[in-house]
Amino acid sequence: MILLLLLLFAGVVLMEVPGMVKNKMWRELAVFFIFLVVGMGLSIPQALGLKIPNPTKAIEAIFKPLSDLLKLK
Repeated sequence: MILLLLLLFAGVVLMEVPGMVKNKMWRELAVFFIFLVVGMGLSIPQALGLKIPNPTKAIEAIFKPLSDLLKLK
C-alpha cells in the first residue's frame, strides 16, 4: 500500500512539475511541494494504520482566543 501511495505521488510530481519549471512558476512550485509533503505526511501513517491527530483541534486552539475577543457581549 505504501509503495502504491509513493507511486501515486511520484506520478503527480511527474505530471505537474515539468510544466511549472518550464513556465518558471517558482512560487507555485514551492507551494505544490509544501502541499505534497503535507499530503504524504498524512496519508502514509494512515495507510500504515496509525492514528493521526485531528487538525481541527489545533485550529480551534489557535482561533478560539481570537473568536472570544471578537464576541460581542
